[in-house]
Amino acid sequence: MERLGSDTEGEEPETPLLHRGQRDKVQRAPVCCSSRYGLALLSSYGFFVVYSLRVNLSVAMVDMLNNTRQSNVNHSGSVCPAHTSPVRPKHNHTASVYDWDSETQGWILGSFFYGYILTQIPGGYLAGRLGPKWLMGFGILGTVVFTLLTPVAADLGASYLIAVRVLEGIGEGVTFPAMYTMWAVWAPPLERSRLLTISYIGAQLGTVIALPLSGEICFYLDWTYIFYVFGAVGLVWFVLWAFLVFDSPQTHPRISERERLYITSSLKNELSTSAGYIPWRAIVTSGPLWAIVVAHFSYNWTFYTLLTLLPTYMNDVLGFSIQQNGMLSALPYMGCAVLAVLSGQVADYLRETCLYPTVIVRKSFSLVGMIGPAVFLVAAGYTGCNYTLAVIFLTLSSSLGGVSASGFNINHLDIAPSYAGILLGITNTFATIPGMVGPVIARGLTIHNTMEEWQTVFYIAAAINLVGATFYTVFGRGTVQPWAVHTSYSHGD
Repeated sequence: MERLGSDTEGEEPETPLLHRGQRDKVQRAPVCCSSRYGLALLSSYGFFVVYSLRVNLSVAMVDMLNNTRQSNVNHSGSVCPAHTSPVRPKHNHTASVYDWDSETQGWILGSFFYGYILTQIPGGYLAGRLGPKWLMGFGILGTVVFTLLTPVAADLGASYLIAVRVLEGIGEGVTFPAMYTMWAVWAPPLERSRLLTISYIGAQLGTVIALPLSGEICFYLDWTYIFYVFGAVGLVWFVLWAFLVFDSPQTHPRISERERLYITSSLKNELSTSAGYIPWRAIVTSGPLWAIVVAHFSYNWTFYTLLTLLPTYMNDVLGFSIQQNGMLSALPYMGCAVLAVLSGQVADYLRETCLYPTVIVRKSFSLVGMIGPAVFLVAAGYTGCNYTLAVIFLTLSSSLGGVSASGFNINHLDIAPSYAGILLGITNTFATIPGMVGPVIARGLTIHNTMEEWQTVFYIAAAINLVGATFYTVFGRGTVQPWAVHTSYSHGD
């Protein structure tokens, strides 16, 4: 019978892979000008595009609605007193506006995720079969094309806009599974936290930059230019990705031999030796995988609630103008990006230098990254019209969420690096559900935009976060699972 990996915390290997005796010594390749860190930076740019295309509608929505029936003053309908706003240029009133009620707004904001959920598991499977480079490349390119068509779709009607957003979601749905599949063969075990946090910080930066820039574009031009500007940025990324990225170290023509050897040698004991074999039954019955599923679902409920509705909250409750709105809505994600990168450095330091077991590091970072946001999100609902305190609490809530980037968020690569793309597809399928139903439920609960209604929204998100953190702490694991190192020969003993 083949040797099984540990499935308990007590049996977690105390010595990291690169420290396991002289026979496994691997010469570390330099970081500077390396292909693996080049991939991290370019994939970060890719996720910048992914998230800027995802969130720009949240800001544009504020300006797409016909508010003249309520008042000519932009924020007289907000719960809190309106902030002083500069006079907007006359030429930014040329774009169309629409009479969409709260329910329609919720469906439009959530429609992206109905497409996004469809390509999660297929994305992980296809990345392993066809290669992750072109799957991710064409997935984002498709999203870029439909983003450029957004203004036309909006003019045709809400149903057309919903359809375009669904198609954008289908394109973006393959990106994370494809990238996880790529990192499975590119990221040395003791550099996973660093490389993946650099890679995925692009998602936070996309949010940080897209929100305020979208606000400025709306202020000085009109909302249609949001989609044209970010669509153009996406086209530039695709050209760079097509010429500079390769599926694996073995197929990269410009990687140094030292780096190629370092990566392949460090991964030799972690990847499956059975090409084409996918242990579906073992995967779907894996306890550690379901721990990630629950944590991912719970975290995303809070994340997507803020991602899609924070500009609306800033406008309708706190009374910030469209120009102020984008900048203030971006602050939480700026903090999230900073803590995500710092957490990656600390996590790998604890594993490599301090020899902390992977499972302890992953669970600790997940607890901080899920309980912290829950506490400050609830607190934000009780700040009243104290604008400063509200923004501080919302910023702290999202910032602490960045710590989970080195927790459950990359645990797929710890438990099954060979099938990381498929595992990410599975967990992200469930984690997409909050994006589908969260905005609809939240807008349904905030019809009158009162403080009490928004407190209910924040309480629901916080409670779900606490459940996820608890479940992952109990059932999460940090070792490669036995089914993930399946070999093509059978064991008779």
